[in-house]
Amino acid sequence: MTILWTAQEAAAATDGAIAGAWDATGVSIDSRTVAPGDLFIALEGPNADGHDHVAAALEKGAVAALVHRGVAGVDVSKLLLVKDTMAALQALGHASRARTTARVIAVTGSCGKTGTKAALAHCLGVSGVRVHASEKSYNNHWGVPLTLARMPRETEVAVLEIGMNHPGEIRVLTAMARPDVAVITTVEAAHLAAFRSVDEIADAKAEIFEGVTSGGAAVLPADNACHGRLLDAAKAAGIQRIVGFGQAEAAEYRALRAVLNAEASCIEADLAGRPAAICVGIPGRHWISNALAVLATIDMVGGDIGRAAPALRSLEAVTGRGARMKVALPGGGDFLLIDDSYNANPASVRAAMSVLGAAAPGQGGRRVAILGDMLELGTTATDLHRGLAADVVAAGVDVALLCGDEMASLADALQGQVGTIVHRPTSDALIALAIEQARRGDVVLVKGSLGSRMAPVVTALKNLDAAADAPRAARG
Repeated sequence: MTILWTAQEAAAATDGAIAGAWDATGVSIDSRTVAPGDLFIALEGPNADGHDHVAAALEKGAVAALVHRGVAGVDVSKLLLVKDTMAALQALGHASRARTTARVIAVTGSCGKTGTKAALAHCLGVSGVRVHASEKSYNNHWGVPLTLARMPRETEVAVLEIGMNHPGEIRVLTAMARPDVAVITTVEAAHLAAFRSVDEIADAKAEIFEGVTSGGAAVLPADNACHGRLLDAAKAAGIQRIVGFGQAEAAEYRALRAVLNAEASCIEADLAGRPAAICVGIPGRHWISNALAVLATIDMVGGDIGRAAPALRSLEAVTGRGARMKVALPGGGDFLLIDDSYNANPASVRAAMSVLGAAAPGQGGRRVAILGDMLELGTTATDLHRGLAADVVAAGVDVALLCGDEMASLADALQGQVGTIVHRPTSDALIALAIEQARRGDVVLVKGSLGSRMAPVVTALKNLDAAADAPRAARG
């Protein structure tokens, strides 16, 4: 592996002190997953202190640890001592961005960030570009600098995800990322506990334009109600290359016709004057917009959309973001599980309902929606949860298993419209019921905000597959 940081480079970037020489081929903030050659950064948080795990990280093969205090029993030649490890991680991010020749893409939006980022990385990689992208949803005050600090020197295009739940957060992150292309996937009702309106959310998302490099570009959702507001903000930031994507006539990257089915999304498009037929390997109307955003962005960064567009066909959904798997049942047969458990807001739940509605259950199967609370919606939460009823009904849901305080309002709104409706206070209280309900031929969607803890429901359902395997293994 190539060297990411020498001891001297890391010390210079962080204004730290070293007592030995070493070369790091990776950067880690988690001693449980540290790899040989990593520089381990001992972050100190409210619930855990990385300094307590420095020795374990070094035993696993970390070449050094970045710390802001001494660690008993550890060779000082393996330490990089700084004033504050979080500030030092951010300094590494700034230094990595300053030294790279890579073109940088930054993606934000109320939903679709992670999927669009992953699709960009996939299409660029298939096109032969040396691409580096954020892992998972590493999009916050430590995720963005960590992604930058891990960027290989030979990277040609970097794809960063940038998130927020308060005003001002994106401003700090875009100053570090300094994107050549800034992408906003959409602006929707999310994080309303910290904002008074969707317009305020748009203004916070538009902070991303402030960091765009000279001659850079902005890629905007032309169908979105806040498009004009975003367009004005991009122009005010001095960006001259601005394009839109969507189905609106004003979109330079426009879907002229779309065919949606249970397995894929197919689009007849005009890509800035170039006709194209595109097939996306992930179902859902929202993937029409995502795919157009991907191709517009690759065009703006100077990539080859002729090579990138076909790669959309082999795209797969990210774990927790619509990933699908067939789960075998112990009694025989199987059901389709759609894992969309990582996060939720009204727009993303509606998109998930459209995917569930397009999925055809097997013989005797049903559509099952297992939904947890959408969080951070402030005083609008009850109305926004109740407002999902029409989408659940339109999706042809047969069984609705709901959990969380706010989902009680959706349970009430669905009375008389869905065959089976169950509400429980927590996701843990739904697990046994979800297992009991799973039947051959079902299509089961699990979705909710991260804090609603829907992932354990997914895990429990996946474990049915292992339980079904056990009798076969015992028989040989």
